[in-house]
Amino acid sequence: MKSKEKEERPVDNSPIDLVLRPTKWDEYVGQEKAKVNLRLIIDAAKKRGESCDHVLLYGQAGLGKTTLAHIIAREMNAQIKVTTGPALEKAGDVAAILSNLEASDVLFIDEAHRINKLVEEILYPALENRKLHFVVGKGPAARTFSLDLPPFTVIAATTKVNLLSNPLRSRFGATIRLDYYIESDIEKIIRRSAGILGAPIDEDAVAALSRASRKTPRTANRLLKRSRDYAEVHGNGSITKEAVEETLKLLEIDALGLEKTDRELLEGLILKYNGGPAGIKALAAALSEETGTIEDVYEPFLIGIGMLERTAAGRIATKKAYEHLGIKKEGLV
Repeated sequence: MKSKEKEERPVDNSPIDLVLRPTKWDEYVGQEKAKVNLRLIIDAAKKRGESCDHVLLYGQAGLGKTTLAHIIAREMNAQIKVTTGPALEKAGDVAAILSNLEASDVLFIDEAHRINKLVEEILYPALENRKLHFVVGKGPAARTFSLDLPPFTVIAATTKVNLLSNPLRSRFGATIRLDYYIESDIEKIIRRSAGILGAPIDEDAVAALSRASRKTPRTANRLLKRSRDYAEVHGNGSITKEAVEETLKLLEIDALGLEKTDRELLEGLILKYNGGPAGIKALAAALSEETGTIEDVYEPFLIGIGMLERTAAGRIATKKAYEHLGIKKEGLV
């Protein structure tokens, strides 16, 4: 019976992450403030018959910035062209992309904080006046030309909005922040994804996955897929709470979503530095990690769940961190 059910499932050769990605507003769960602001911008642009204003999306990785960019393009009935900040190394790279845009196209730039600063100067007039300025030749023979660009929309996404220069940030008509998701929204996402994957799932399993998801849809879907694998290999294909717990053990993730490195960071801070304060470079050396990785990947989540505090003197482990790790501290109430 089990094999028959598998044969009857529709076959989709698209990557699973693309299959799970929402394509319409009513499929996109959470981020209500962001959706209200974006829908207002889109509806107003459609009513005027104009292209949508330029949009800057920022927030931690896995919160849905790329998904929103594709939904915006779909709502505007526009073609979307995708690139990344690191790919725009030279002025010619930007000029080639901009000169090939057609009316109403959407250009999505991921990791916008990694755009070369010299390249940014090409973007300024393009964003503000739809003009592409470029120089042909060198020295005294160099000549500057201008090209009029069709109406288009740039959607930029970044995890480090502070690294974008002020001139670039100011040229976006809307700056939208995406926050960590609440648990009930993550549960809705898990149920939807499980349905798409054709994987039966218990409510207890949904709750367990939600708690371990680090409040991000990307992580929730990743853990769901691994739990489905475990349930198919070691069970009857139905995702139970036990299957989720065993999957988390294999991945070295605890019930609150802390990974091995998260726990090592907190334990190092507590045991080596008496709970802090400790400098980021000292922690990075103790963990053999890059400071940027700690600041971008681990700290935001630990701060968000109240286990770590970032102060002027350094990082401090909170009472909640001691309790979660089962470490006693003298005088800790």
